Amino acid sequence: MSFLRFCAVGVINTAVGLGLIFSLMRFGGVQYVVANAIGYAVGTVVSFFLNRSWTFYHKGPVLSSAVRWFLVIAIAYGANVCAVIVSHEYFGIDRYISQLSGMVAYTSLSYLGGRFYAFAPKLNLST
Repeated sequence: MSFLRFCAVGVINTAVGLGLIFSLMRFGGVQYVVANAIGYAVGTVVSFFLNRSWTFYHKGPVLSSAVRWFLVIAIAYGANVCAVIVSHEYFGIDRYISQLSGMVAYTSLSYLGGRFYAFAPKLNLST
């Protein structure tokens, strides 16, 4: 069930982030990698709050889960940027379509990182 909720949050993040990325590129003349960074930064903040409270029902301290979430996102975003650049620069895929390859890498890594690291339930090892 958490993956379905994560996907629903992802739809919201995609609408916000990709809408911002495309708008910045189309109407703002912003370079595609810079637009990507801005779009994902805004989506990261939105996704933190939605995933923490609704997807994973995390009740731990906000600051520590935020630090872990931003670490997860940094790794996922690095994979995203690599996928976007490689698909556009090396494979000649349209810069708009290449954003989709980055989304696959980002989504996979951010779900796994959120589920098993940033918002993982605290284990009680004292029995």
